[in-house]
Amino acid sequence: MLRGFYNVAQGMINKQRELDAISNNVSNINTAGYKKDEIVTNTFMEELILVSGRTKTSGTFLQTYADSSKTNLEQSNFEYTESRFDMAIYGNVYFNIMTPGGNLYQTRNGQFTLDDEGYLSLGAEGRVQGENGDIYLGNDDFVVDVEGNIVNDNGPVDKLLLTYIPPEADVEKIGNNLFSYDGDEALPEGELYDIIQGAFEKSNVDGNKEITQAMEAQRLYEANSKILKYIDAINSSAQEIAKL
Repeated sequence: MLRGFYNVAQGMINKQRELDAISNNVSNINTAGYKKDEIVTNTFMEELILVSGRTKTSGTFLQTYADSSKTNLEQSNFEYTESRFDMAIYGNVYFNIMTPGGNLYQTRNGQFTLDDEGYLSLGAEGRVQGENGDIYLGNDDFVVDVEGNIVNDNGPVDKLLLTYIPPEADVEKIGNNLFSYDGDEALPEGELYDIIQGAFEKSNVDGNKEITQAMEAQRLYEANSKILKYIDAINSSAQEIAKL
């Protein structure tokens, strides 16, 4: 009977985590470059964990669980603007941002601006990196070609520093649209990409799909809650019978 409590309670925890992830995805549906999070649960045969802290058991009790949250790096659609500071990427490469704290992160958010000193930046997140470091522009008179080369009236300025991240890779999300990637960042031979100036990549969250998944998760959460109440009632009845 107690095993039923554990299994049903774990099911409720799994669905609660899924609802939390969906809620965060929906709240960032309009965040440029945002990549949605998905909860990964283990399967019964692939991975099981032994519940700790049980010194006396009537056999081995194994329990499934919500393993982790994975960021979906699927390419999203573009929104085209007339701003030279907006840049989108078609392909599996990412812009690099150096934060004020000196950390280098990757992003698909291409809604750039000029900071107070004339450097290309992603707002307060930090400065956009070129192959020679921070990219100094000074004004909005510049052009970026499909390979990421930046040119102004004085000639070449720099080339965007780009990091290759395969679509199936595991990344650590920093905030809502920065990523940390520990894999091989070198662009594989034959891997193609395009930098598109005057556009930015939108969130890859599908609102209709997220709402449908939220409804399903909510129904399963409620079903587990009802089962938990039934088990509790049965357990109480069993305790009363045991007293007789």
